[in-house]
Amino acid sequence: MRRNTIYYIGIDIGGTNLKAGLVDEGYQITATKKMPLKFESMEHMGETLAEMAIGLVEENGIAREQVASVGMGFPGPVDNKRGVVIKTVNIPIRSMPVAEMFHKYWDLPVYLGNDADCAALGEYYHYEDRNVESLILVTLGTGIGTGIILGGRIHTGINGCAGEGGHIVIVHNGDQCTCGRRGCWERYASANALIRQTTAAMDEHPDSAMWGLVGGALNRVDGRTAFEAMRKGDVAARAVVDQYLEYLAEGLSNFVNIFQPEVIALGGGVSHERDEDLLVPLQSMVLEQCFGREAEKHPKLVKAKLGNDAGIIGAALLGLAQ
Repeated sequence: MRRNTIYYIGIDIGGTNLKAGLVDEGYQITATKKMPLKFESMEHMGETLAEMAIGLVEENGIAREQVASVGMGFPGPVDNKRGVVIKTVNIPIRSMPVAEMFHKYWDLPVYLGNDADCAALGEYYHYEDRNVESLILVTLGTGIGTGIILGGRIHTGINGCAGEGGHIVIVHNGDQCTCGRRGCWERYASANALIRQTTAAMDEHPDSAMWGLVGGALNRVDGRTAFEAMRKGDVAARAVVDQYLEYLAEGLSNFVNIFQPEVIALGGGVSHERDEDLLVPLQSMVLEQCFGREAEKHPKLVKAKLGNDAGIIGAALLGLAQ
């Protein structure tokens, strides 16, 4: 590692693992460290985060003076100004003073963010056009994670809870969501939702090519099954994909009508589908439903490109986006 380079540390706190990375001034990860998350108490968690950051630096021959800040992405809302994690999903953290705990071991500027927001920030700093000021990242996974970048900064709202796009309602009184509401976007347009829709269609169409793709086993169905069968000419699969794209476009259109961002980046496994099967029809469907479609400029729909690195890079760069 170069002795005159400034680095930023990013830590991505997942449900089962902690992942940290050294990010240089070119926004590239130069070294990483990973360990399983063994939660014992909030005090122990604070100590672990500090030890991880210190270990990452020492193991790579970096002087502490070369590190500008550390940023951490948590699966839940945070109060960055106070350095407090409000609460997290799947980890028993409530009102955890992370910055105060970290400073017991290293007096380094600490920035906190929601993990989806951090991923959006990472994609923003790696977007090809550096003149872009607004980007929304939509990650299609177990649920739908969204992060909103406006004016080069994360939009968190007054309480750190803004940007929970997976829980906008697209079907009145629809399917029950884990959040307590009905008809949430993630119940219809997440990767898990696509799997449910695919298996339901297979049950209704025992002659569908989708059965052959999974060897007759429903537990092997994934987000690619319907797309692959559609490309083989399967009518039932085409219906699944068409309906799924309608659900996806419904939520994306809501985001466009509210924010009119320059870029919407799609992440998660589903986003890896061919452009002609996903991005091209989605772009057209979203534009058709959006207010201001007669305008000269419209949001550009692209694929996210950082994958699992987005959270680490975005967390590391939180200090630049204040």
